[in-house]
Amino acid sequence: MMSSGSTMIGVAFEHRQIWGSGSMPPRNMSSELDLSGSGLMFDTAAVVKLSKPSQDLSNREATELSVAKVHETRSQAHAPMDDDKMMTRKQKADQHKLQESEQSPKKPKAENNNGHPDRKPSDKVDAEFKELCRATEEHLSVDLMQEILEANGQDSSGTPGVVTTKCQDLLFYGPLDKCPICNGTIEFTSTKYKCKGAYSEWASCTFSTKYPPRREEPIKLPDSVLNSPVADLLKKYQDPTRRPRTDPGIVDKPLRGMVISLSGRLSRTHQYWKTEIERHGGKASNSVIGVTCLVVSPAERERGGSAKVAEAVERGIPVVNEGWLLDSIEKQEAQPLSAYDVMSDLAVEGRGIPWDKQDPSEEALESISAELKLYGKQAVYKDTKLRERGGKIFERDGILYNCAFSLCDMGEGLNDYCIMQLVTVPDDNLHLYYKRGRVGDDPNAEEQLEAWENVDNAVKEFVKLFEEITGNEFEPWETEKKFQKKLLKFCPVDMDNGIDARHGALGLRQLGVAAVHCKLEPLVANFMKVLCSQEIYRYALMEMGLDSPDLPMGMLSKIHLQRCEEVLLEFVEKVKTMKETGQKAEAVWSDYSQRWFTLMHSTRPFIFRDFQEVADHAAAAFETVRDIIDASHLIGDMTGATVDDPLSDRYNELNCKVLPLEKESNDYKMIVNYVEKTYEPVKVGEVSYGVSVENIYAVESTAAPSYDEIKELPNKVLLWCGTRSSNLMRHLHKGFLPAVCSLPVPGYMFGKAIVCSDAAAEAARYGFTAIDRPEGFLILAIASLGDQVLEVKHPPEDTKSLEEKKAGVKGLGRKKTDESEHFIWKDDIKVPCGRLIPSEHKDSPLEYNEYAVFDPKQTSIRFVVGVKYEEQGTVMDEEE
Repeated sequence: MMSSGSTMIGVAFEHRQIWGSGSMPPRNMSSELDLSGSGLMFDTAAVVKLSKPSQDLSNREATELSVAKVHETRSQAHAPMDDDKMMTRKQKADQHKLQESEQSPKKPKAENNNGHPDRKPSDKVDAEFKELCRATEEHLSVDLMQEILEANGQDSSGTPGVVTTKCQDLLFYGPLDKCPICNGTIEFTSTKYKCKGAYSEWASCTFSTKYPPRREEPIKLPDSVLNSPVADLLKKYQDPTRRPRTDPGIVDKPLRGMVISLSGRLSRTHQYWKTEIERHGGKASNSVIGVTCLVVSPAERERGGSAKVAEAVERGIPVVNEGWLLDSIEKQEAQPLSAYDVMSDLAVEGRGIPWDKQDPSEEALESISAELKLYGKQAVYKDTKLRERGGKIFERDGILYNCAFSLCDMGEGLNDYCIMQLVTVPDDNLHLYYKRGRVGDDPNAEEQLEAWENVDNAVKEFVKLFEEITGNEFEPWETEKKFQKKLLKFCPVDMDNGIDARHGALGLRQLGVAAVHCKLEPLVANFMKVLCSQEIYRYALMEMGLDSPDLPMGMLSKIHLQRCEEVLLEFVEKVKTMKETGQKAEAVWSDYSQRWFTLMHSTRPFIFRDFQEVADHAAAAFETVRDIIDASHLIGDMTGATVDDPLSDRYNELNCKVLPLEKESNDYKMIVNYVEKTYEPVKVGEVSYGVSVENIYAVESTAAPSYDEIKELPNKVLLWCGTRSSNLMRHLHKGFLPAVCSLPVPGYMFGKAIVCSDAAAEAARYGFTAIDRPEGFLILAIASLGDQVLEVKHPPEDTKSLEEKKAGVKGLGRKKTDESEHFIWKDDIKVPCGRLIPSEHKDSPLEYNEYAVFDPKQTSIRFVVGVKYEEQGTVMDEEE
């Protein structure tokens, strides 16, 4: 059974647990996992001790491998909002590329008209466009340009520079047509054309292109323009048949619309780079005022930077290394500036780079060490600095004036959180606190703290702010949870009363002392110490990109979880039944992705593209957050002294007996044999990982059927379940839950079922660990498959009928355990322990057999196996 929480075999283990609850459904499974497959995102084994990513790896591979320095399973499918974000280049790599370009410069490809007699070579088109731009800037006022835009049904708003750009684009290429996806207005934005419409109240349209649709009609020129000196030139392009074609036949300029300044000794002369910048559509400036970025040599950082660099840092202008220019020109597309940043962390106010713009490994380091700023409904936000003064959340008529909000709108590039609180301070006025920004970007956050003498006025201002940022009234939300999402407005993140485990659980310095003071048997005390540590919950949320320190993702309310589940189920049903194709289908995925990441705020939102991503980053993420919330409520506040033995208290609240097995006992030996027979080392890069059993615990949870109850059921099998450590406490406390939804991918392909496996190798894929914590857990549970078992090797088309019948299902994998070695444990409980051998089902999507049951009363956790993942040595690549 694969439940959420198991330690992964230090590898690119898939994020799923076979027990539907908290699970991360598997992808294609193989003992040799391909990290570069575009459709398959594997989570790198954090136990792999890797150096910097190799320069000859793909960008995805480099990202996945670099993050392994920090943790095992940070998902790289969980990409930043900018789909084209690249890894930061090493200075050495930049220099190497530059030297190569000097030694063997590439010859420009010959231009051609692609067989179209009306299409001009791009150099000629570029020259004509520059001529039109000079003429219009000289002879047309901004007011006249706005008049032209309005006459042709185009948006005329914006600064003078924006209006000028829009008008020149219109006069040369023709009026823009409506968005082909949402019928919204398309506008030119420095390097691309972007739709300004929306799919729904949750999501702006994400359509953007370099080759927009245009209306094939004459340009309308007002009389005042026809009488201007530039009239003859404009008439030349008035007829749509004479306009230049902006399609893939003409290469766009990657630096178009950008103003770039240079500083310091670069690998090529400033004149060379100025020529290159202009040749690729940009402009070079000697000043840093108003520029897109400042390009410097890597040495600028070491020597502190010139006066020009200091001015750029002070003005908040990006300072990037020379590699940005090189890569933007080479790839024919402007690369993200944040990926080449060299100086922002030297600014007085700090680094100021949002987490969704940082390298995943850098963000992971920040996340693990970051203090949780808001941990529940009654918590005063850390940045108010009012906790130290005894501040408490203001309460009136049963309403706590403490709200958190989230907004993810990828069309507008928004991924913001917002905090609003009324805080009472002893012997002082009531304080209203407001903050809005992106995670990790405090220097650019909007923040206010104001003292109010009049309580009623403070409450009125709080209510007013709530209505301004959400478009909804405050009281109906707080009293009845009525809320209607508005476009580009925030959505509340409803917090529960309690303390997020990332704050309330034991910190690293408390762990050893807590175990010493514990009166439980030492092995049980150590077991509880792991379940009550902040570390496992921090790592789990970091892995999924749900690790914002500004929002209590481990203390959300049941109502908020219910809304998340409703959106997820609606999403799944929509994409399963939709008839739309192409861009229309992409719009559906984009709309629901933005809905999801507004409700489940992520530091790395992205647009889902397939069911596997939905399984990994929506379904499994929901289940894991749900389980962490349950653990948070059980753990409570353990930040105080440990002398009072808090571990024993939590053990008693767990309502689950935990008893270490003697290593000489028959059950212990049987389980070790089961592990050894059904486990396969997993290869990551050139390293493979084995697993060793550390301890085995017999468990008896009051939330699941007792052994006496389960032994009376038919067709009983002892099966494996891999679980994240972060999900284990909930499983022991409340038992397993079925998967939250049905998806045509392993782990969810049987619908709302509890899924398990006869292979320890399968279970070991789905847990969580890190380089400095390679320990994890596997679960052995008894599952009653019922009198009839349906065998399948492909995802069933109708899972609802399976759920209703509650019949057992066996998914046939490409490998199976040798049936000749199977045996009966006791009370007619079958143990499918045997060597893993190829099956006859070579085309199955499952690598190992999976078993599904639909009633939690048919499963009972019997053992928790503590394991450690170990590097077995290097393995040569067979392809080399």
